[in-house]
Amino acid sequence: MFILLVSLLLGAIMTLALFSIRFIFSDHLAKKFYRLFALADLAIIVVIIVGWAIRSYVPMWFVSIFGNCATIFLTAQLFCGAIVIIAVVVRWIYRKFNPPKPFDPARRRMLAYGMIYPLLSLAVSLYGNRIEKNHDVENFYDVPIKNLPPDLENFRVAQISDLHLGAYFSLERLESLLQRVADAKPDLLSITGDIFDDVHMNPAAIKIVDAFTDKFKFGIWYIHGNHEHFRGIRAIEAELAQTKIHWLVNRAEHVTSKLYVLGVDYPSRAPVTSTADKEREQIFAEARKSFVDEAAAGVPDDAIKILLAHHPEFIDDGAERNFALTLTGHTHGSQIGIFGVPLFPVFKYTRGVVKIGDSFGYVHVGNGSWFPFRLGCPPEIAYFTLKAQ
Repeated sequence: MFILLVSLLLGAIMTLALFSIRFIFSDHLAKKFYRLFALADLAIIVVIIVGWAIRSYVPMWFVSIFGNCATIFLTAQLFCGAIVIIAVVVRWIYRKFNPPKPFDPARRRMLAYGMIYPLLSLAVSLYGNRIEKNHDVENFYDVPIKNLPPDLENFRVAQISDLHLGAYFSLERLESLLQRVADAKPDLLSITGDIFDDVHMNPAAIKIVDAFTDKFKFGIWYIHGNHEHFRGIRAIEAELAQTKIHWLVNRAEHVTSKLYVLGVDYPSRAPVTSTADKEREQIFAEARKSFVDEAAAGVPDDAIKILLAHHPEFIDDGAERNFALTLTGHTHGSQIGIFGVPLFPVFKYTRGVVKIGDSFGYVHVGNGSWFPFRLGCPPEIAYFTLKAQ
C-alpha cells in the first residue's frame, strides 16, 4: 500500500511537471526537458521502490542524501506545475475579456518569462527543505482553569512531539532541541510520541532524554506514538525502565499540589487519519475510552488533569471528562499550510488549539517530518501556562 501510494503521488507530480513544460519552453526545448524529467522521475520511483524492498540494508547516510535531493527535485516540480496551471487559468480568463490582437507579442509573454516559474519553484522547495523544516519556532498559550490552586498559578508545561529520529532528525539536533527547551525553564516537559523512531538510534536517544530530566523541575513526561510500536516497543520500554523519564502507558502520576499527568498508549486499531469506516471508528472510540478510563482510575475528581496522548481525537475524550489540558501530536500539522491553516486537513483536528467547553486541547505540529519538507508549518516548541479562570 505504501509503495502504491508513493508511486501514484510521484506519477501525479511527473504528469503535472510534464504538462507545465510546454508552457515554459519552446517546442524544441520542451521535447528535451520531457525526456530529462521523465527519466529523472522514473529513476526516483525505481530507487524508492527498490530501497523500500531492501530497506534493512540501505545506509542512513544514503537515505538522508537521496531523500533530501529527491524531495527538493519533486516539490520544485510540484510547485512549478501548480504555478503554471494558475498562470494559464489567469491568462485564459484575461483573454476572454481582453482578446489579443493578431500577432500580439503579449501572447508569448508567458514564454518570455518562462524561467521565472521553475526558478521560483526551486527557491520555495529549497526553503522548505533546508530552512523551514529545521527552524523550530516557539508558541505560547495561556490555559484558563477553574478552581486552580494558587500554587499552580503560572505553572508552565512545554511540549515537543513527532521528532521521528532517523535520516532527517539527528541525535545532535535532539540534544540541541532539549537544551533550548531547558533554557526556557518550563516546570515540566511533555513528549507526545513518535520520537524513538530508529532501532539503532533509540538507545542513545533515550539516554540523551534521560540526561535532561533533572533540568526540568518536575522532569520529562513521555507517551508512546504509533511509530514506537513499529520500532520494537518492548526494547524501548526496557531502556526507559532504566531512566528517570516518566513514561506513562494508560496510567497517571501525581506531579505536585492537585496536578496529575495522565498518559495513554496508541491504540493498535487507530485509523491513521480520519475515516468514514463506522465500524473502525467505533472500535477506535471504545479503545480511547478504555485507555483514558484506565489512566484516570484512582485520580481524585477535583484534581487538575493534563492528558498526554498521541492521536488528536483523544481531545474529545479529555473534554468529555473535563480535563484541563489535553496535549496531542501525530498530524504534523499537515506540514504544509497557508496563513496558519493546514493545506491537507485529513484529521478531525489537524493543528493548534481545540477548545471544547472548559477543556483546552492542542495538536502539536511536530518537530520532525514524514518527508523532509515544511512550508507554512514550521516545527514548534509549545508552552502552556496554567492560569486561574
